[in-house]
Amino acid sequence: MSALFTPLEVGSLRLANRIVIAPMCQYSAEDGSMSDWHEIHLGHLALSGAALLTIEATAVTPEGRISYGDTGLWSDANEQAMARVLKSIRRWSDMPVAIQLGHAGRKASTDKPWFGGAQIPPDAPNGWQTVAPSPLPFLEGEVPPLELDRAGLDRIRDAFAAAAGRAARLDLAAVQLHGAHGYLLHQFLAPLSNKRTDDYGGSLENRMRFPLEVFDAVRAVFPSDRPVTMRVSATDWVEGGWDLEQTIEFARALDERGCSAIHVSSGGLDPRQSIPVGPSYQVPFAREVKRAVRMPVVAVGLITDFEQAEAIVGTGDADLVALARGILYDPRWPWHAAAALGGKVRVPPQYLRSPPRQHRDLFDWGE
Repeated sequence: MSALFTPLEVGSLRLANRIVIAPMCQYSAEDGSMSDWHEIHLGHLALSGAALLTIEATAVTPEGRISYGDTGLWSDANEQAMARVLKSIRRWSDMPVAIQLGHAGRKASTDKPWFGGAQIPPDAPNGWQTVAPSPLPFLEGEVPPLELDRAGLDRIRDAFAAAAGRAARLDLAAVQLHGAHGYLLHQFLAPLSNKRTDDYGGSLENRMRFPLEVFDAVRAVFPSDRPVTMRVSATDWVEGGWDLEQTIEFARALDERGCSAIHVSSGGLDPRQSIPVGPSYQVPFAREVKRAVRMPVVAVGLITDFEQAEAIVGTGDADLVALARGILYDPRWPWHAAAALGGKVRVPPQYLRSPPRQHRDLFDWGE
């Protein structure tokens, strides 16, 4: 049997295969509330045959958005808009849906990427003042963030917990915390962005403190029978930055706290990063993290080939593979992988007649 199409339990969540859809920002929300674009976008991915669909990075406060077009979950209006989208998806798909909760920190208040993605100053339309562990801008010439004080830390921690409570009311299957790609939790972890001299800066133990407090707060409010996971950047790809050794220590701390899975990516913290991009370029990080923890590990990054994904799971480098841009380009990637590897995917009855004759046993409909 194909390793990629074997089931896996993550906590109490049973996944039909080892393919998960990574969170992908769409920059198409209004005041944090999902639009009909999200219904189209998430709806067609929910028919892809993957095991889990993850909603894009969803801000826990308005100033935590990457851009003014980001999805949020800080208000009743946000929650109601997401509920409408989820109701439509669930009418036609039983794929579990998770959500990634995050705060962009100093990388917030930017324009949409197709408009250049530059920082928008606080006094300009669609801009606001950013916050961070230390008053260091991401790029030279940007408006520096304000350094978070104790009250600010408490407010953001509580906002993560409140958003997780809303996620529970929405019956979302899992919460992923965004601790990667240079956003706020990663900014606390990384010595290049965290120059604090209090209990939240300096030593590795201190730099891990706030991300772990956020994890504990979310784990305390999200139902205990549903997974809470973390996405991390394994390295900043910059000398003196966050690295694999520190990632492993952070992963072990999460594992001890009952984290259900860890999604291993890299980069995003510092514009000086030099990344040797190529197929499976981040898989070695996932492999090393997997050796150090009990929880399932997710690999991501230029995983495009069926045999490549099969090898990642089959050799034990990771327990799951995450697809992002690849599944936007080919929303039926799991169908095609199942056809190539001898697996099955679950589809709605409307699509049962679609496979070529040689793949007539590809689909699992159920009742």
